[in-house]
Amino acid sequence: MIPFNHLGFVFKHFSSYLYPKKVLEELCMFIKPLCEEASVLDIGAGTGMMSEFAYRCNSKLRYVAVDPAKGMLKYAEDYVEVYMAAAEALPFDNDSFDAVLMGESLHHLADPDIAIKEVVRVLKKNGKLFIYDFDKGTFMGKSLWAMEKLLGEPAHFYGLHALKKMLEEHGFTVHVSRHKWRYSVSATFLNGSQL
Repeated sequence: MIPFNHLGFVFKHFSSYLYPKKVLEELCMFIKPLCEEASVLDIGAGTGMMSEFAYRCNSKLRYVAVDPAKGMLKYAEDYVEVYMAAAEALPFDNDSFDAVLMGESLHHLADPDIAIKEVVRVLKKNGKLFIYDFDKGTFMGKSLWAMEKLLGEPAHFYGLHALKKMLEEHGFTVHVSRHKWRYSVSATFLNGSQL
Protein backbone atom coordinates (compact mmCIF):
# COMPACT_ATOMS: atom_id res chain seq x y z
CA MET A 1 0.00 0.00 0.00
CA ILE A 2 1.10 3.54 -0.70
CA PRO A 3 1.90 5.19 2.69
CA PHE A 4 -0.34 8.23 2.17
CA ASN A 5 -0.27 9.09 5.86
CA HIS A 6 3.42 10.00 5.45
CA LEU A 7 3.20 11.74 2.06
CA GLY A 8 1.19 14.85 2.92
CA PHE A 9 4.09 17.25 2.41
CA VAL A 10 4.87 15.81 -1.03
CA PHE A 11 1.25 15.90 -2.19
CA LYS A 12 0.70 19.39 -0.81
CA HIS A 13 3.62 20.86 -2.73
CA PHE A 14 3.67 18.83 -5.94
CA SER A 15 0.26 17.29 -6.76
CA SER A 16 -1.18 20.53 -8.16
CA TYR A 17 1.05 20.08 -11.22
CA LEU A 18 -0.91 16.94 -12.18
CA TYR A 19 -4.10 18.87 -12.93
CA PRO A 20 -4.45 19.98 -16.56
CA LYS A 21 -5.57 23.57 -17.13
CA LYS A 22 -8.69 22.36 -18.97
CA VAL A 23 -9.77 20.29 -15.94
CA LEU A 24 -9.38 23.30 -13.65
CA GLU A 25 -11.49 25.37 -16.06
CA GLU A 26 -14.19 22.69 -15.98
CA LEU A 27 -14.04 22.61 -12.18
CA CYS A 28 -14.58 26.38 -12.12
CA MET A 29 -17.57 26.07 -14.44
CA PHE A 30 -18.90 23.36 -12.11
CA ILE A 31 -18.38 25.28 -8.84
CA LYS A 32 -19.11 28.92 -9.74
CA PRO A 33 -22.93 28.60 -10.10
CA LEU A 34 -23.39 27.21 -6.57
CA CYS A 35 -25.14 29.60 -4.20
CA GLU A 36 -23.39 31.11 -1.17
CA GLU A 37 -25.01 28.71 1.30
CA ALA A 38 -23.83 25.63 -0.62
CA SER A 39 -21.72 22.91 1.00
CA VAL A 40 -19.06 21.06 -0.99
CA LEU A 41 -17.62 17.70 0.06
CA ASP A 42 -14.15 16.68 -1.18
CA ILE A 43 -13.92 12.87 -0.92
CA GLY A 44 -10.51 11.23 -0.74
CA ALA A 45 -9.32 14.79 -0.40
CA GLY A 46 -5.76 14.10 0.63
CA THR A 47 -4.32 17.56 1.34
CA GLY A 48 -7.51 19.23 0.05
CA MET A 49 -6.12 20.15 -3.36
CA MET A 50 -9.49 19.94 -5.15
CA SER A 51 -11.02 22.14 -2.46
CA GLU A 52 -8.22 24.66 -2.97
CA PHE A 53 -8.85 24.77 -6.71
CA ALA A 54 -12.59 25.11 -6.15
CA TYR A 55 -12.10 27.83 -3.50
CA ARG A 56 -10.19 29.93 -6.04
CA CYS A 57 -13.30 29.83 -8.25
CA ASN A 58 -15.90 30.36 -5.52
CA SER A 59 -14.68 31.32 -2.05
CA LYS A 60 -18.18 31.80 -0.60
CA LEU A 61 -18.95 28.11 -0.16
CA ARG A 62 -18.49 25.75 2.78
CA TYR A 63 -15.71 23.27 1.97
CA VAL A 64 -15.45 19.93 3.76
CA ALA A 65 -12.69 17.36 3.16
CA VAL A 66 -12.74 13.70 4.11
CA ASP A 67 -9.82 11.28 3.88
CA PRO A 68 -8.66 8.25 5.87
CA ALA A 69 -5.08 9.62 6.16
CA LYS A 70 -4.62 12.13 8.98
CA GLY A 71 -1.13 12.86 7.67
CA MET A 72 -2.65 14.21 4.46
CA LEU A 73 -5.52 16.18 6.01
CA LYS A 74 -3.20 18.16 8.29
CA TYR A 75 -2.02 20.06 5.18
CA ALA A 76 -5.52 21.24 4.22
CA GLU A 77 -6.11 24.99 4.21
CA ASP A 78 -7.82 26.59 7.24
CA TYR A 79 -11.05 27.30 5.32
CA VAL A 80 -11.55 23.54 4.78
CA GLU A 81 -13.28 21.50 7.51
CA VAL A 82 -11.53 18.13 7.76
CA TYR A 83 -12.83 14.71 8.78
CA MET A 84 -10.84 11.50 8.95
CA ALA A 85 -13.04 8.79 7.42
CA ALA A 86 -13.37 6.42 4.49
CA ALA A 87 -15.49 7.24 1.47
CA GLU A 88 -17.46 4.04 2.07
CA ALA A 89 -18.67 5.28 5.50
CA LEU A 90 -19.11 9.05 5.35
CA PRO A 91 -19.78 10.67 8.76
CA PHE A 92 -22.53 12.97 7.49
CA ASP A 93 -26.33 13.05 7.49
CA ASN A 94 -28.43 12.33 4.42
CA ASP A 95 -28.89 15.24 2.01
CA SER A 96 -26.02 17.26 3.54
CA PHE A 97 -24.15 18.51 0.47
CA ASP A 98 -24.87 20.44 -2.70
CA ALA A 99 -21.77 19.13 -4.47
CA VAL A 100 -19.14 16.41 -4.16
CA LEU A 101 -15.60 16.48 -5.56
CA MET A 102 -13.39 13.44 -6.16
CA GLY A 103 -9.97 14.33 -7.53
CA GLU A 104 -7.74 11.35 -8.34
CA SER A 105 -9.36 9.45 -5.48
CA LEU A 106 -11.89 7.07 -7.04
CA HIS A 107 -9.24 4.53 -8.04
CA HIS A 108 -7.89 4.40 -4.45
CA LEU A 109 -11.21 3.44 -2.85
CA ALA A 110 -11.65 -0.05 -1.40
CA ASP A 111 -15.19 -0.33 -2.80
CA PRO A 112 -16.17 2.38 -5.32
CA ASP A 113 -19.75 1.11 -5.60
CA ILE A 114 -20.37 1.53 -1.86
CA ALA A 115 -18.63 4.92 -2.00
CA ILE A 116 -20.95 6.10 -4.79
CA LYS A 117 -23.93 4.90 -2.71
CA GLU A 118 -22.59 7.09 0.10
CA VAL A 119 -22.26 10.01 -2.32
CA VAL A 120 -25.91 9.45 -3.29
CA ARG A 121 -26.90 9.38 0.38
CA VAL A 122 -25.20 12.65 1.35
CA LEU A 123 -26.03 14.60 -1.83
CA LYS A 124 -29.14 16.73 -1.98
CA LYS A 125 -31.58 16.29 -4.83
CA ASN A 126 -30.09 17.89 -7.94
CA GLY A 127 -26.70 17.80 -6.21
CA LYS A 128 -23.62 17.74 -8.38
CA LEU A 129 -20.63 15.40 -8.61
CA PHE A 130 -17.25 16.23 -10.16
CA ILE A 131 -14.70 13.45 -10.70
CA TYR A 132 -11.20 13.77 -12.10
CA ASP A 133 -9.21 10.57 -12.63
CA PHE A 134 -7.17 8.41 -15.00
CA ASP A 135 -8.73 6.54 -17.94
CA LYS A 136 -7.96 2.82 -17.82
CA GLY A 137 -8.85 2.62 -21.51
CA THR A 138 -5.57 4.35 -22.42
CA PHE A 139 -1.98 3.08 -22.41
CA MET A 140 -1.00 5.44 -19.59
CA GLY A 141 -4.11 4.51 -17.59
CA LYS A 142 -3.32 0.80 -17.92
CA SER A 143 0.29 1.50 -16.90
CA LEU A 144 -0.80 3.38 -13.77
CA TRP A 145 -3.28 0.61 -12.97
CA ALA A 146 -0.49 -2.01 -13.18
CA MET A 147 1.87 0.09 -11.07
CA GLU A 148 -0.70 0.68 -8.35
CA LYS A 149 -1.60 -3.02 -8.29
CA LEU A 150 2.09 -3.80 -7.71
CA LEU A 151 2.09 -1.31 -4.82
CA GLY A 152 -0.90 -3.07 -3.23
CA GLU A 153 -3.47 -0.37 -4.01
CA PRO A 154 -7.09 -1.28 -4.96
CA ALA A 155 -6.48 0.34 -8.39
CA HIS A 156 -10.16 0.73 -9.34
CA PHE A 157 -9.48 2.57 -12.57
CA TYR A 158 -12.46 2.94 -14.90
CA GLY A 159 -12.82 3.34 -18.60
CA LEU A 160 -15.10 6.23 -19.52
CA HIS A 161 -18.07 4.13 -20.62
CA ALA A 162 -17.95 1.89 -17.54
CA LEU A 163 -17.87 4.86 -15.16
CA LYS A 164 -20.66 6.65 -17.00
CA LYS A 165 -22.82 3.53 -16.84
CA MET A 166 -22.16 3.04 -13.11
CA LEU A 167 -23.09 6.63 -12.28
CA GLU A 168 -26.23 6.51 -14.43
CA GLU A 169 -27.29 3.35 -12.57
CA HIS A 170 -27.06 5.37 -9.35
CA GLY A 171 -29.36 8.11 -10.67
CA PHE A 172 -26.93 10.62 -12.18
CA THR A 173 -27.03 12.38 -15.51
CA VAL A 174 -23.43 12.35 -16.68
CA HIS A 175 -21.20 14.45 -18.90
CA VAL A 176 -17.69 13.10 -19.53
CA SER A 177 -14.71 14.99 -20.94
CA ARG A 178 -11.53 13.24 -22.07
CA HIS A 179 -8.14 14.84 -21.43
CA LYS A 180 -5.67 12.52 -23.21
CA TRP A 181 -5.15 9.73 -20.62
CA ARG A 182 -7.31 11.43 -17.99
CA TYR A 183 -10.96 12.41 -17.78
CA SER A 184 -13.34 14.61 -15.86
CA VAL A 185 -16.96 13.89 -15.08
CA SER A 186 -19.63 16.43 -14.27
CA ALA A 187 -22.81 14.73 -13.07
CA THR A 188 -26.11 15.78 -11.54
CA PHE A 189 -28.03 13.60 -9.12
CA LEU A 190 -31.72 13.72 -9.96
CA ASN A 191 -33.36 11.13 -7.71
CA GLY A 192 -32.81 12.39 -4.16
CA SER A 193 -31.63 10.12 -1.32
CA GLN A 194 -34.60 7.77 -1.61
CA LEU A 195 -32.70 5.28 -3.82
